[in-house]
Amino acid sequence: MNRIIIGLLLFAQQVAPQSCGSSSSSGTVQNVVPLALNVGPTGNSFNVAFATVTICPPGQSTNCQSLGGVLVDTGSSGLRILSSVLTVSLPRQTTSAGARVVECFPFQDGYTWGSVATADITIGSKQATNMPVQIVGGSDLPAPPDSCTSSGTTSEDTLDTLGANGVLGIGLFRQDCGAACTFSGSSNPGIYYACSTGACQVTPQPLAQQPQNPVWTFASDNNGVAIQLPSVPAAGETQATGMLFFGIGTQSNNGLGSAAVFTLDADGNLATKFGQTSVKGFIDSGSNGYYFLDTATTQIPTCASSKDFYCPSTTLNLSATNVGVNGRSSTVNFGIANADALSSTFSVLPQIGGPFASTFDWGLPFFYGRTVFTAIEGQSTPGGVGPYFAY
Repeated sequence: MNRIIIGLLLFAQQVAPQSCGSSSSSGTVQNVVPLALNVGPTGNSFNVAFATVTICPPGQSTNCQSLGGVLVDTGSSGLRILSSVLTVSLPRQTTSAGARVVECFPFQDGYTWGSVATADITIGSKQATNMPVQIVGGSDLPAPPDSCTSSGTTSEDTLDTLGANGVLGIGLFRQDCGAACTFSGSSNPGIYYACSTGACQVTPQPLAQQPQNPVWTFASDNNGVAIQLPSVPAAGETQATGMLFFGIGTQSNNGLGSAAVFTLDADGNLATKFGQTSVKGFIDSGSNGYYFLDTATTQIPTCASSKDFYCPSTTLNLSATNVGVNGRSSTVNFGIANADALSSTFSVLPQIGGPFASTFDWGLPFFYGRTVFTAIEGQSTPGGVGPYFAY
């Protein structure tokens, strides 16, 4: 089994979905996108939600590409498309001095290196125009500098390493880096580079030129998203379908209902107490399991074959408690099964997890049987101003 930890990884306690639905009393609504949970373009993905995105050169409605197999990630912001699957030509960003702008975007388990370009994108019936995006990889790119590659993680610039044709980041924040990347000097985290004649130097990047969370740029339904996935048997399923709703409380199909709101710290984390230890936690559709360090039981063994996952001798029934900055708390029951013993033909596996130090990552299995809301920073919602998670 491969490990995918795209965002910043249960058999979820089964509850009825919240008030999200597929239609409104006034007719068909325009804020819903289907999600496919299957083996994906690599043929071996699991616990990944894929969507289709249409990509056009700015200002054009023809010469566009409809691209499926794009991973939906509430743990990051911005659209990233593999150069190897992109068939349309998009204008690349350059600095005022004419250097190409290239981004080294860090995920938990790797990084993407690629040019920043501009596109018009359509997701379902929603459009985002003149949108900065990252084109990942490509033979015309300079080699990434040591400051990009020294994190100890691996490059995710190919289909095999990324596990998807692209990543649709629809997380908590408006831009993929934010204000920190707009300044020069040592405080800049080193995400953007100006590359010319083979040399790349860290460069400041204005907010408007950073890859954007497309949702907040929509004309409506732009304050967040809700992902609704079905309940899944403990043994798993070969495939499943779900729904992505744009907006929170903006239409009759995306209300919070009885969902509890968990406000977050400046980094987008809540607190998760597992056993006697409380760590930072986050909810991330781009991770394909529950990823946490075992502190509540005797050490859970990792797998002999699927080395990134846990392989207990019998399925463990566990629980952890999420606590928001606002004090709201919720205990979540989940299971961890032996990953090596799970069916290799299933792409929907609710009881899978692995080790991850110092943070509790509630990945896609957390979404099974739930409606999970992600509110975007600075956007007003019926549950307050984002960012927050709600479920």
